[in-house]
Amino acid sequence: MSSSKEVEFYNRLKLLRTERSVSRKQLAEAVGVHPQTIGYIERRQYNLSLSLAFRLASFFGLSLDAVFSPVPFEPLSNESLRAAAKPAAELSES
Repeated sequence: MSSSKEVEFYNRLKLLRTERSVSRKQLAEAVGVHPQTIGYIERRQYNLSLSLAFRLASFFGLSLDAVFSPVPFEPLSNESLRAAAKPAAELSES
């Protein structure tokens, strides 16, 4: 008996598009899909192929795991604070 379990993926596409001033249409043309597909992906209403996921990550010059995740992303402010605290902690250990 085979059971298929769908995995939800979270993404940062809208954030990346916004901070880089890229429209859905521009991104869609660059990766070879319809602009509506980008909207569906951003709203997690579309299960994209691995090939498309790599094209999207490549467009932004990022790794796949920087754009997509099977668990919700932490707010970027939390990640930035942790990254800034790490060098300070390393200095205090010296």
